This record gives sequence, C-alpha cells and structure tokens, in this order.
Amino acid sequence: MTRVAVSGAAGRMGRLVGEAVAAAADLELVAGYDPHGAGAQVAGVTVSADPEAVGGAEVVVEFTNPSVVLGNLARWRRLGLHAVVGTSGFDDARLAVLRRKWGSGPPNCLVVPSFSIAALLMMRFAATAAPHFAAAEIVELHHDRKADAPSGTALATAAGMAAAGGRQSRAVESREVVAGARGAAVEGVRVHAVRLPGLLAHQEVILGSPGETLTIRHDTTDRASFLPGVLLAIRRVASLPDPVTVGLEALLDL
Repeated sequence: MTRVAVSGAAGRMGRLVGEAVAAAADLELVAGYDPHGAGAQVAGVTVSADPEAVGGAEVVVEFTNPSVVLGNLARWRRLGLHAVVGTSGFDDARLAVLRRKWGSGPPNCLVVPSFSIAALLMMRFAATAAPHFAAAEIVELHHDRKADAPSGTALATAAGMAAAGGRQSRAVESREVVAGARGAAVEGVRVHAVRLPGLLAHQEVILGSPGETLTIRHDTTDRASFLPGVLLAIRRVASLPDPVTVGLEALLDL
C-alpha cells in the first residue's frame, strides 16, 4: 500500500486525484495540502494549510500553480517524498532550475506535461510526421481559467517535433499588423493559445507541404481522462532511474 498526499487538494484536479487515490486498492490517501482550501473534505481526508501535514506520505501529487510549485517541490524534497507534478509551466529554464535544486535521488520527481494517454499518442504521431512536412503549427485551446499559455502539452509537442527533425521551411511574407498575430515561436514551431469558457483541453497540430496538409487533433472532454495516467505515475515514480524525469512516456514504452 503506497501512502499518497495531494498538494492543491481542494482544487478541481486535486479533488479528483484524491478521490481516485482513495478508491484504488493499492493506494492510500493520507493527507491533503492546500492553503486556500483548509478544512475541506476530500475522500474523508481533511485538507490542511500546513505543508508538514504531507510528511506521512511516500508520494505527493502536485496540482497547484506555477508561481508556487518550485517552492512546494523544495519542501517535498526536504521531506524525502517522491513527487508527481501536474502543475504546468515547466519550460527548459524552469526544468533546469528544478534539476539543480532537486539534486540526486532518491526521492524522485516526475514532471508530467499531460497525463492523458491519448494526448501522448497525439504528441508521438506529431513527432513522427514532422520530418515529412515542410512546416507545422500548433493550436492549443483551453478553458479561460488556465494559469499559463502556451500549455505544457504544446511546449512538449513542439520540442518533440523539433527533436525528431521537423522543418520550418515556408515562404511567409505576412507582416504582423497586430503584434502576436502569428503566435509564439517554440522550438521554431508557431504556437497559438486560445482561452475561452466552454473549453477544457484541446490541441491540434497542423502540418503542411505544397499541395497537402495533415491535422492531428486531440480533445479532452472530461478531466477523468487524466486519472489513469496520474495513478500510473504514482505507482511508478519510485522506480524511475533518474531523480528528475519529464513525461509519462518513460512509463509507457513510447
């Protein structure tokens, strides 16, 4: 039985993760931490504003905010806890800071841009296709309360496409009449972030060559789709060979 705590336990994903952990036969929810939700009940556990409350866990799941995540992870490292991180905003610079501060393991830290298995497959398909097209762009669409833009999934998709040998050979002569109209450049790939009420999490990769395009799209319609990936990460984070790992792919043989 693995003892699990949730950081950000009173949030939307934190609650879902807590309930999923409590329902799993091989996991035990022992604590919830959330300074903005102290006193809330999640699967029979009272959420605390004291970070030391998670000390009895073996694994802590971090679903908080980019502004506090590094400070939280430093605490979990001092407490000797394995960490599974669902908080977004981990670009190369922030990952470098995390690796430096985390140091050697154990414990281990697993940073996951997307817990959706289907999203991971979308990213893999995009990386496979990228070398065969002249150029590509990414459009990611999320709910209007998302804390950052572009999404972690979009950043990881662009990086994977670039690493696979994706090209950006195009004859763009358009002048931006309004700054930002062409999106942001991530690893040479243009990324456009849409934020609207009514959306949850969606992404499409559009690849183009003269005479043809290929669109690869993934849609999340319920946050429950993230939970199998979260539970897999909790169960496997302690067995990872490196102290800091990025992506659920390491657990899926992708």
